[in-house]
Amino acid sequence: MNAMKKIIKNISLLLMIGTAMFTSCNQDFLDLKPSSEVPSEDTWKDPALSEAFVTGVYKGLGNGGFDEQMLACLTDEAVFTHAGRGINTVTEGTLNPSTIGWTNNTYEWNNMYANIRAANVALTNLATATFEDQELNDRLRGEVHFLRAYYYQQLLRYYGGVPLVEKLYGLGEPDYTAPRNTYEECVNFILNECDSAALLLDGKTLDKGRANKVAAMALKARVLLYAASDLHDIPTAKAKSTVIASFTNLELLGYVSGDRTARWKAAKDAAKAVIDLLGGANGGYKMNLSAPASFDEAKANYVSIAMAGGSSDTGVDASAANELIFARYFNANNAATDNDLATRVGLANGPNGYHNWAGNTPIQQLVDDYVMMDGSTFDWNNPAEKAEPYQNREPRFYASILYDAADWKPRDLISGNVDPANQIQTGEYKMGSNIIFGLDTRHSSIEDWNGCWTGYYMRKFVDPNPAVVDNNTRQFIPWPFFRFTEEVFNYIEACIELHEDAEAATWLNRIRFRAGLPAVTATGDALKEIYRRERRTEMAYEEQRYHDARRWMIAQATLGRKIKYINVQGVLKSGATAPVPYRHDENAFAYTYSPVENNSLENRQWLDKMYFLPISRDEINKNNKLIQNPGYE
Repeated sequence: MNAMKKIIKNISLLLMIGTAMFTSCNQDFLDLKPSSEVPSEDTWKDPALSEAFVTGVYKGLGNGGFDEQMLACLTDEAVFTHAGRGINTVTEGTLNPSTIGWTNNTYEWNNMYANIRAANVALTNLATATFEDQELNDRLRGEVHFLRAYYYQQLLRYYGGVPLVEKLYGLGEPDYTAPRNTYEECVNFILNECDSAALLLDGKTLDKGRANKVAAMALKARVLLYAASDLHDIPTAKAKSTVIASFTNLELLGYVSGDRTARWKAAKDAAKAVIDLLGGANGGYKMNLSAPASFDEAKANYVSIAMAGGSSDTGVDASAANELIFARYFNANNAATDNDLATRVGLANGPNGYHNWAGNTPIQQLVDDYVMMDGSTFDWNNPAEKAEPYQNREPRFYASILYDAADWKPRDLISGNVDPANQIQTGEYKMGSNIIFGLDTRHSSIEDWNGCWTGYYMRKFVDPNPAVVDNNTRQFIPWPFFRFTEEVFNYIEACIELHEDAEAATWLNRIRFRAGLPAVTATGDALKEIYRRERRTEMAYEEQRYHDARRWMIAQATLGRKIKYINVQGVLKSGATAPVPYRHDENAFAYTYSPVENNSLENRQWLDKMYFLPISRDEINKNNKLIQNPGYE
């Protein structure tokens, strides 16, 4: 067996092992050959083995965003509770080529190229595969073109322009190095891959979780939106950042010239094509309302969208699954994967008073950006709002955030009869000289080391079924790589940038009506600000904010802010009797809420080098043609 066949065989074996984690994988594939020996020549003769190999290429998607550390913890959405994970290396700006800090495998340089290499293996061999099912061959090539485009998109939006590698490298090659392609070349390559995928997947019926035509179109729309944004329009980026302005190879970061208006128009058209293909205002989930939903309906809408058909709660609308365009699905067959926290989102992020780990806890900056029911912004300087900061907020707040006194699951199913009221407790409650610390704090009697610092917990993506005990029960909520609402937001943003405010407002109101908010009538910069806030809260925890704040070049004022927590205190009123066990009782206690800046866990700052990640020293040493990103030289 020559060197190239050995390489293909080894990759084939590696990827076939990974197929078991995907719901779309046919388990029979694993019985076709002994799992320790699948010669490459057999793989491309047999349609089932070929499909199994392509299924393995999906491995690069990982758990989507459902790892223990989420991308939200690099943003003004959340902070990660447990120190020592390398996250503060990123958020404090001390990252460098030798110390890159925490990096998720879904965008880490070497891992992405390993999966791109697997895609190249598949495309090369499918071109000469000898099995007779041409329709299957076309479908598999379409899936791989999409996956290769997606992985390159991941590299592009974190690092800027990267080497575009389509060939297969074998042993004994004279040169394994390659320079970075320009940002524009990478965009054009990804767009061509998306077009190829859409063409090959057109009319194909696929299992959920596999790439499809609409997913390819959605990826194209996202890439075009990013390409038109401030960070990648070099004249704009230079004016906003001296670090970028002083960089020699600006073509690696964005467009050094060209018609930016045309780029916005292309982004608009691509997003609208997806919207139209999925039914326009009748696409997605409840995007066709003509007036704001009631509070209860709006909250249920958002919970249903987050669950996307994966909840076991019969009160959650399973039809919201049609909001998803491309997702990572989980089920009981793949839930037993070692260290698979994707099906334990509640365990990883839930309150310690329920014996959970409090991982990616919301910070005050996110909480403050949820508006009031009338659409006005929340204001700590408003005495009434300061006195009751969790009253009369928009429905998505209650569907996304667990706060002091929020109703939650039966605590006695896991923690004993310590809280019959089943309410979140993140404050301290004083009765004379006696202080009761909330069960969900770092002074709790239950796993205090797992208590949050911020006073909040993540509710979004956690199955609300009261019978689901997050500590010991898996849940099967899909991760949304692309959903219909993102396409609508992309369309709205392009319309705003093209000064088509009326069209933008029409579509923005469709999202707002579903969320129970009144119509917006603003124009110009005011409309842009409302849009950005709307996108932030609607898409919270969905790996949007990190990229949005960077591409809009507002990271200094957003991601660079010091973290704010909430200090909740309850003081027993004179003559009142405290309930035993403690529960939130405004007749017995006077409550105060004080946002506080706290840098004990992370002392965040923003440096403009952080607009792009550093290429690791190891990669530079392996490939001396690579040019390092600005600020890391």
